[in-house]
Amino acid sequence: MPPCQIVPALADEGIYLASESTFYRILHEEKMQNHRGRSQEPGKHAKPTSYCATAPNQVWTWDITYLNGPVKGLFFYLYLIEDLFSRDIVGWEVWEEESAEHASELIRRACLAQGRLTTMPLVLHSDNGSPMKGSTMLETSYALGITPSNSRPRVSNDNPYSESLFKTLKYRPNYQPKGFENITEARMWCKRFVKWYRFEHHHSGIKFLTSAERHAGKSEEILSKRHEVYEAAMAAHPERWNGRNTRNWDNIEEVYLNPDKKVTETELVLSESSEAAAS
Repeated sequence: MPPCQIVPALADEGIYLASESTFYRILHEEKMQNHRGRSQEPGKHAKPTSYCATAPNQVWTWDITYLNGPVKGLFFYLYLIEDLFSRDIVGWEVWEEESAEHASELIRRACLAQGRLTTMPLVLHSDNGSPMKGSTMLETSYALGITPSNSRPRVSNDNPYSESLFKTLKYRPNYQPKGFENITEARMWCKRFVKWYRFEHHHSGIKFLTSAERHAGKSEEILSKRHEVYEAAMAAHPERWNGRNTRNWDNIEEVYLNPDKKVTETELVLSESSEAAAS
């Protein structure tokens, strides 16, 4: 019996020897506190690699999600690349299968579309799927001067930004209620979603800017105007603020992917938890 059962069982017999924590301490000292049972012993994961982006096209995250096809068991696959700093979608495609070759072509086209030179440093983060770690994909990354980065094995939350974006996609009101009839229909729907997401969706994780605005470097100008509007409103009706400051419209200068826990709470403005809330 484990100590959590021993202590109350003894108490039912009118006996008290020690607390549960004392039982566990003695078991540990005697090297008797080992994993028991048929379940697999909990694994220990290495510390995730942390990245910080201070401008667009420094860190990209990408992933693949499935879209329902015309019949059960038939899927189309959406490849999607997101910029960590701006949350902008810098590349996407829909294919009928997952492959490193399709991913490689998408990365090439995204780099061309962004006017990115091979001498510019760029981290490309993804999970551990086979298309992400295929030799074709790695060769393409090295040729383009990209540093590949992968989530830890069997850890589901090392790529939170892409996961959050997919959740936003799948919670759209018109998201494939019965599946897409063909790949052309899937591509057209994704094209409309990308346009909405980039130019209409005001993202709470980036001070309610659109990702296209932030990617284009318009954050300071827009947020400064918002601050002026609030200051003018407070000057006209100070009683509505009751001595408090106006809403904080300061620009977010740094975005972290898998930040070190030692990083201060102020710096974690775009942590995974806020991403989940933004979705």
